[in-house]
Amino acid sequence: MSKEMEHSSKEFKDVSVLEPTISSEQLGSAQNVDSLHRSLNNRQIQWIAIGGSIGTALFVSIGWGLLEGGPGSLLLGFMFFSSIIASINSGIAEMVVYMPVSGSFIRYAGKWVDEAFGFMAGWNFFLYEAILIPFEISALTLVLKFWRDDIPVWAVCLVSIFLYAIINVFAVRWYGEAEFWLSSGKIILIIVLFLFTFVTMVGGNPQGDAYGFRYWRDPGAFAEYVTEGSLGRFEGFLGALFVAAWTVCGPEYIAMVAGEAVYPRVTIKTAFKTVYWRFGCFFILGAFCVGIVIPYNDPTLTHILNNEGTGSGAASPYIIAMQNMGIGGLPHLVNALLVTSIFSAGNTYCFMATRSLYSLALEGHAPKFLRATTKNGIPHWCFCVTMVFPFLSFLQVSNGSAQAIRWLVNLVTASQLLNYVVMGTTYVFFFRALKAQGIDRRTLPYRGMFMPANPPFHSLNHKIREMKIWLTCNPSQAGSNPTSTSWAWSS
Repeated sequence: MSKEMEHSSKEFKDVSVLEPTISSEQLGSAQNVDSLHRSLNNRQIQWIAIGGSIGTALFVSIGWGLLEGGPGSLLLGFMFFSSIIASINSGIAEMVVYMPVSGSFIRYAGKWVDEAFGFMAGWNFFLYEAILIPFEISALTLVLKFWRDDIPVWAVCLVSIFLYAIINVFAVRWYGEAEFWLSSGKIILIIVLFLFTFVTMVGGNPQGDAYGFRYWRDPGAFAEYVTEGSLGRFEGFLGALFVAAWTVCGPEYIAMVAGEAVYPRVTIKTAFKTVYWRFGCFFILGAFCVGIVIPYNDPTLTHILNNEGTGSGAASPYIIAMQNMGIGGLPHLVNALLVTSIFSAGNTYCFMATRSLYSLALEGHAPKFLRATTKNGIPHWCFCVTMVFPFLSFLQVSNGSAQAIRWLVNLVTASQLLNYVVMGTTYVFFFRALKAQGIDRRTLPYRGMFMPANPPFHSLNHKIREMKIWLTCNPSQAGSNPTSTSWAWSS
């Protein structure tokens, strides 16, 4: 056994150490982490990596970025933030492939940085994921109202909670298979919207109007937000950047399934590598397409966002563009695929919250009874605690879906930022430990791109300072966008 692996085994005594030289059969079949089962196969892992991080924000909430910043600022904001998360991805991939344990970066933070830091990281991530479950249920209720307004809210909540329980309570392979097919719906939706953009911009619409990049010229590529002139355009860019921060994610979800993946040194490494082109193909290209199909000053878009928010499928810039062009039928297909996308996101959050709470219990940061698992490797007590949170979705019964969603968004957005701070900080300590112990990074099973020349923590610090500057200049505007109210709170 190599020195590197010996050292790691001392820090994670409950983990079977993965030798870099053993066969692929041994790597996948003999290495169960804790009491969990390695049941997620390569097909499921890759599809979770592709679709697990794509939520409704890419199709609906992205309208806020267009409204505040214009197509140019929206594209730049998504490119900038995607580069930050790509840097985060390089660091977390290097650590996870080296030590693919349950809880991944949550446990790394406690072992490689500080025990108190790990406590904060674990509970922050658990609450972040758990609170997002009722958020998605609330969003699902509003998207369903695209077709009719008399759908009982309580019925949607109960059915969603029941389905999440069925998928997650029996075996991890059920979750993997469900996510495979639900993520397929997301991929289909993205392809449909990209094709819609291309076909209509070259004239394939009922009006026969080849509008091309017209909206980049009129009303323009950069919108003025809050104030006028160059400062207003810069504020518009920051508004678009906030939306990108709420939309772009991914590496944390791959990291959290590492403890239940077969052949982790193979499947997880491949999954992390897909993150880079996924940022380009899905998030950046998605932001580019939104700026093509609709102007940032579209009256319908402005009215819906300012009065109804982004909780309804009708707030999607794509659906508004289809209705403006007089295209029938396609908006219903897009809304149906949005339903599968929202349900998939909630399903993922149930899984992640359960596993993060289990990791906290393993480290002694949560009650010991939460370590118990079923014979299928499901931490059942952690699951029961997690399934309390979806019942928060019943808040919308008395307060309205839009208000309930706003509350939940305000609670979790700051937690999302902290997750990336944790990952970046942990990698800095991981790299320092390698140097201190004389371990050559070339001996690691995977080396992140451009690391450590561009530590993600430093890039993130720049983004945080930009947010504080904007909020200092315009504190009264922090609550104008539901995705930015929490930035005021977090700062």
